[in-house]
Amino acid sequence: MERLTPGYFALVMASGIISIGLGLTGFRLLSVLLFTVCIVAYVVLLGLNLWRFASFRHAMVEDFKDPKRAFGFFTFVAGTNVLGARAAAEGWYSLTAWLLVVSFSVWLVLGYVIPWSAVLSRAERPAVALANGTWFIWVVASQSVAVSAATLEVVMEDARAWLAILAVLSWSVGVFLYAASAIIVALRIMLYELDPKDFDPPYWVAMGAVAITVVAGARIVEMESAPMADATQGLVAGLSVVFWAFATWLIPVLVAAGVWRHYVRKVPLVYVPTLWSIIFPLGMYAVAGIYLGRADRLPIVEAIGSSWLWVAVTAWLLVFIAMTRSVGTALVRPDRT
Repeated sequence: MERLTPGYFALVMASGIISIGLGLTGFRLLSVLLFTVCIVAYVVLLGLNLWRFASFRHAMVEDFKDPKRAFGFFTFVAGTNVLGARAAAEGWYSLTAWLLVVSFSVWLVLGYVIPWSAVLSRAERPAVALANGTWFIWVVASQSVAVSAATLEVVMEDARAWLAILAVLSWSVGVFLYAASAIIVALRIMLYELDPKDFDPPYWVAMGAVAITVVAGARIVEMESAPMADATQGLVAGLSVVFWAFATWLIPVLVAAGVWRHYVRKVPLVYVPTLWSIIFPLGMYAVAGIYLGRADRLPIVEAIGSSWLWVAVTAWLLVFIAMTRSVGTALVRPDRT
């Protein structure tokens, strides 16, 4: 429990987004099954994190101070909003609204606390040397707020103007955060020695962050008329296509990095919780293609997203089996964990 990774809510994110994709493509039973996993995982992880805070608070504080782990706390924000978006698909808009209130509050606080505690307050310099793929989770959290706000904007007429503002604001913040994170992480890779073990699964979030930016943009394009929506929909629609193209370009790069890490440099491929940071981007890319294709009337993009969904489903199943075996081994033989 003391060593529970802050980024484990990526399991919720991965299960929820694939459930959404399955629902969009008509696979109702599988969608509900993944939705159930998403709910159970969210409740269990919330309980485990509260337990950790109560019993091992020092470990959680140390995570907040560690630039390689601190940004993982943003998976709670993203997981909460992915769960809320999936709940909205069932028509549970009140639950989605409450989850948005929670996630927005936490996002706002963490957005100031984590950069300070993990980076700016540290004596080590240059800060670029501390960056890794988890920094992109901040972007994902921002865009997840935009997704939930845009989803509710369509059905909550009384709050439409405010939800439109929140959706566009968090989407815009996410775009700028992506640019900043990409520059910092790229400098880290180019200027400092990169051990193959350091090139871990969270680097896939670089693609997932672009993909959720596309999803958020597509949801904004579909919003009902409101001053903020009317002023930005054309811009957001065009940029969403550009972001989807960039996410597509990133996939071969990340696959090649994985081959280099595991095949060339012989880093063992074993289960670690951060593997869910690969599954979420795979699922998000699929949903991004489906949403963007429908919102901008791009049937080829929608077809790519629908086909890619099964890559995400297969990967989710493999990692879920590996996780189950790992947890089972830890419970039976805790001395080997």
